[in-house]
Amino acid sequence: MATTDHLIICEHCDCVYEKVTLAKHQKTLCTRCGGVLQRYNGLSVEQRLALTFTAAVLWTFANFYPVMSISLKGLKNSATLWDSVLALSQGPITFIALVAAVSMIIAPVFQLLLLIWVLSYALANQRSPGFRFCMRWLETLRPWSMLEVCLLGAMVAVFKLAGLLDVLPGIGLFALAVLSLMMIRIAGRDIRELWDIL
Repeated sequence: MATTDHLIICEHCDCVYEKVTLAKHQKTLCTRCGGVLQRYNGLSVEQRLALTFTAAVLWTFANFYPVMSISLKGLKNSATLWDSVLALSQGPITFIALVAAVSMIIAPVFQLLLLIWVLSYALANQRSPGFRFCMRWLETLRPWSMLEVCLLGAMVAVFKLAGLLDVLPGIGLFALAVLSLMMIRIAGRDIRELWDIL
């Protein structure tokens, strides 16, 4: 029976190539459509797991500490990500609140939990129970996790409100910024390498 472990398929045009070993800062591109096939990662399983635990701590800070605090004439108010979802749910656009909750809060935490589960077993060179299920869900959740969009919206709000009110960025905003970068690094396209490792 022929093995296909050495092959990689372009996710944009379905062209098939042989995998190559990459050096630092290298990537392979599809000759037909120019899409990225492989990118050098350089993270070991231990490093991925450590970064995932760090991201989980940052998720906690981003969700339970204020993203920003505003004050005007002695009146002060602060808002977390949960507060923004609740505010959206009380208006006529309740569906948007659900999408915001999934993309800012639920999808990232599920990604982190699945990564911790898979990487904890990978540390012992074992496949975790439900490995295929976990990897499929990690791939499914990737487009739904939009922390960078949330971060951009929060930054725009801070700059827009700064002209009208006293705005103070909170711990949650800084945690969200670092978490966004870490999620791109640990739960991005390179997560597919775990299929090859395990």
